[in-house]
Amino acid sequence: MKERETFASRLGFVLISAGCAIGLGNVWRFPFIVGQYGGAAFVLIYLFFLFVMGLPIMAMEFAVGRASRKSIAVSFHALEPAGSKWHWYSLFGMAGNYMLMMFYTTVAGWMLIYFAKMASGTFTGLDAAGVEAVFGGMLARPGLMLAGMVLVVLLCMGICSRGLQNGVERITKYMMLALLFLLFALAVRSVTLPGAGEGLAFYLKPNFSKLAEDASGSFSFARLGEVVFAAMGQAFFTLSLGIGAMAIFGSYIGKERRLLGEALNVTLLDTFVAFVSGLVIFPAAFAFGITPDAGPSLIFVTLPNVFNAMPGGRLWGALFFIFLSFAALSTVIAVFENILSCCMDRWGWSRRRAAAVNLVLIFVLSLPCLLGFNLLSDVQIMGGGIMDFEDFILSNNLLPLGSLIYLLFCVSKRGWGWENFLREANAGEGLRFPSAILWYAKWVLPFVVLLIFVMGYWQKLFA
Repeated sequence: MKERETFASRLGFVLISAGCAIGLGNVWRFPFIVGQYGGAAFVLIYLFFLFVMGLPIMAMEFAVGRASRKSIAVSFHALEPAGSKWHWYSLFGMAGNYMLMMFYTTVAGWMLIYFAKMASGTFTGLDAAGVEAVFGGMLARPGLMLAGMVLVVLLCMGICSRGLQNGVERITKYMMLALLFLLFALAVRSVTLPGAGEGLAFYLKPNFSKLAEDASGSFSFARLGEVVFAAMGQAFFTLSLGIGAMAIFGSYIGKERRLLGEALNVTLLDTFVAFVSGLVIFPAAFAFGITPDAGPSLIFVTLPNVFNAMPGGRLWGALFFIFLSFAALSTVIAVFENILSCCMDRWGWSRRRAAAVNLVLIFVLSLPCLLGFNLLSDVQIMGGGIMDFEDFILSNNLLPLGSLIYLLFCVSKRGWGWENFLREANAGEGLRFPSAILWYAKWVLPFVVLLIFVMGYWQKLFA
């Protein structure tokens, strides 16, 4: 039997696991959600849910991966009691990785295109309408978006085909270090802009009275519930839990360190990037009189206008979009690694064969999303376009239900079981996973995950 690949260093494990979690959800979705839901007070609620919900489930996913030494394709087979059916979820978990790449490769391509546009001066001299027209023009050109998507897939699959240490670990470590350096430089520039203080106050000074205010300024339980659910959802989905994307990196590490501490390191790094991204965006937006609640257009329409108004904005804009590209590519590489490992574990393929087959497969699977903005723009599913539907299937179904499976598998006597999980999680040195929270993990966490699942459908169908 071929020996399992391992990371060359603990730093590699932390950076690559964090790279999977750190993506456009941190630097695109997080800032505009904070802007929509009132700033600093929302951030505190988000952090609370991140550590009481996301952290224990991440430790569980790491534990399943390390104990089985396999990807999600066969990890449940290796650990489940004889005659049980937990392994049925493996097919859905594998599907979740493909579903994520069906739209994420297109969006990652947008980041590379916008870096090229910003660096070449496309936005120089444009007014707000002109900047908005650039984004619309990109979406209307399937050939341009195809070039961006193809570049992303070729680059990331090429890195993964070189192996865990020689490809994934080596490249991702440099990419993540560059990402952190760029993030720091952008944050320093943003907070030192004239007029940045108002943005810092919005982001860092909590005002809890604003959390429950409706459009008229009156107290609203419905608004408060919306804010809390948004915080739970962002905390839950930012860590990429539920589809084995974290379990695969658990399968590559030794038993020298306890897993709660490793999960905490990944969570802290993921949170740091999201938090500092806010320090980049909010001071700059307020400095130039732009509201921070622009929604998804914040990155592609609002911020290019900010860079246009900023001295040296062309350079800072190019650095910002290369930073976003690194964030997106780190996630793509991590998920590609999970996909290749699934194929190698399940069918015994070589790494190069798995890369060649999936190169073609992901090209094809990515086309509906890409064409959904132009040639297939008339296709509407559940009230939205193709990308919205793919994101809904992943974010509101496969991620929460997958996390619930991992959770129940680790706490149930009919699954792997609490004692087995604790034995694996607490092997080695470091922060011990507390055995006393069994009641919380068995009853409270499943209820919260199911609530997120149900509320996702409620918002999709009735909001």
